[in-house]
Amino acid sequence: MKMKLNLVGWALAALSGLAFLASCSSLPTGQNKNEKDPRYQYNLGLVYLNSRGAEEATLDRAISLFLKAVSLEAKYYLAYNALGLAYSMKGDLGPAAKFFEKCIEINPGFTEARNNLGSIYEALGFVDKAEAEYKKALVDETYVSRQLPLYNLARLAYRQDKWDQALEYVGRALRFDTRMAMAHNLKGLVLEKKEDLEGAMASYEKAGRLVPDDMNFKLNLALALIKAGKAGQAREILEMVLQKTENSELRQKASEALKQLK
Repeated sequence: MKMKLNLVGWALAALSGLAFLASCSSLPTGQNKNEKDPRYQYNLGLVYLNSRGAEEATLDRAISLFLKAVSLEAKYYLAYNALGLAYSMKGDLGPAAKFFEKCIEINPGFTEARNNLGSIYEALGFVDKAEAEYKKALVDETYVSRQLPLYNLARLAYRQDKWDQALEYVGRALRFDTRMAMAHNLKGLVLEKKEDLEGAMASYEKAGRLVPDDMNFKLNLALALIKAGKAGQAREILEMVLQKTENSELRQKASEALKQLK
């Protein structure tokens, strides 16, 4: 199934920042030695995976390097996790799930892969399996990024119209990471469903301050402002969204909202 997921922004930050930077100073020299070093192949694959705006050819190159790494070291769980990330970026969710599962099979304590696997299961429609993986990730007290499964559980509850549960999870996520913009945005969506417009707008504003270039947050704020009867502020934001984004879906929503104000 082709459905691109952006897991890399968080998962790779936890993975490559340590794995690549910590080892790059000790990379082996000599082409022949590099060819047989799984760590070198893995680290080089991370460079391609981390490439800004990685295209399919770049992802394919990363995948080939990660596959080389596991061919040299069959239980290299980090490389299996990286393969899952690369395939999720390509939109190949079936292979992504299998590689995350393999990573966990080798190292059940590598919680990052559990959270990643949950996201794949959710995208594939396996909601119960996704929730189970998120909860397994959450109970690992050594996992330093517990805001991620909390956010994912909140998003899952939101999609199931469980507003109170979603609010509880997203609140816990924000206690772990007050600068998690997407959690502030999700909190806004939940509060809007609970008819707390003032709280929703405050959350959207926080998300927008943290990531000023994300026009999704701005659009959500504008739509909430319209509901609150603040047409002037909404119009200003909607015009900015149209000016700054090339995303066709966002532009259509902003244009339709502006028409309502006329």
